[in-house]
Amino acid sequence: MIEVKDLRVDYDTVCAVHDLSLEVGPGEVCGLIGPNGAGKTTTMRAMLGLIEPTYGQIHLAGVDMRERPRDACRVVAFMPDFPPMYDDLKVWEFLDLFATSYFIPRKQRPGLIDRSLELVGLMEKKHEFVATLSRGMRQRVMLAKTLIPDPKVLLLDEPASGVDPRGRIDLKNVLKRLAIEGKTVLISSHILAEMTEFCTAVAIMERGRMVVSGTVDEVRARVMGAGVLVVEVIGAEEAEAEAALRRVAEADPGASAVERVNGSTFEIPYQGDAEQAAGLLAELVGAGVRVASFSRRKEGLEELFLKVGARELS
Repeated sequence: MIEVKDLRVDYDTVCAVHDLSLEVGPGEVCGLIGPNGAGKTTTMRAMLGLIEPTYGQIHLAGVDMRERPRDACRVVAFMPDFPPMYDDLKVWEFLDLFATSYFIPRKQRPGLIDRSLELVGLMEKKHEFVATLSRGMRQRVMLAKTLIPDPKVLLLDEPASGVDPRGRIDLKNVLKRLAIEGKTVLISSHILAEMTEFCTAVAIMERGRMVVSGTVDEVRARVMGAGVLVVEVIGAEEAEAEAALRRVAEADPGASAVERVNGSTFEIPYQGDAEQAAGLLAELVGAGVRVASFSRRKEGLEELFLKVGARELS
């Protein structure tokens, strides 16, 4: 649904985006993250045709943006950071204006406007003037505007900026629903802890280059290496229980040295997949180890981001 190949964007003597390639499939929510000045917003603007790339290929839902920009704009919607708004319009009027610009017939607009406001949790503000809205509510109105044409691809630049906790929950639910519907979302945000909950893919940029991209699990495996199994054992204070745990782990080729975290919890660096981990659990139970909990610790986007080497979030 999103296919960018060898994209380069120059500003005079400055290269803002350098030979960037990115693919995002249908139903995926991809987090585009990187430090200030990494080129995230420039990449989005180039994908939309708002900036003329120096060279490169951009396809959105199979449409060549550079060759057929009008057709591409029919399948994509964009929510910019700090978007301009018309303060003298009511919320429904503001959304109706954009529905008109998408050539949506008059009879269909009220239903689409109500649907979008329901999705972002702002139905009660439908008849309020835009000027009376808080920063977070304005962001949610812009998201509602973005959803009106039912796009196949959404590009969201800092959509949660200034949004209160309730609004962020609504945003998270909207993104999950869009993914279920098969929409493709590319989202830039600095709230990485929350992005971990709904992103299925990640793309990390640094100095205009794509450092790593892919599904969250793929990137986690490439960046973090071995996963970590967290095992809580009943009776771990007894030498027999701990010895049995270590003995079973040593016999598993995917496991590394067992480390006690506290009195009853142990961590095991683990290279195996989910099926192999299930086999290890079965071996532990078979050896008489009383396992209270058994889980794989998965690093979030913050840990992945920091591991790549960036320090200042945007």
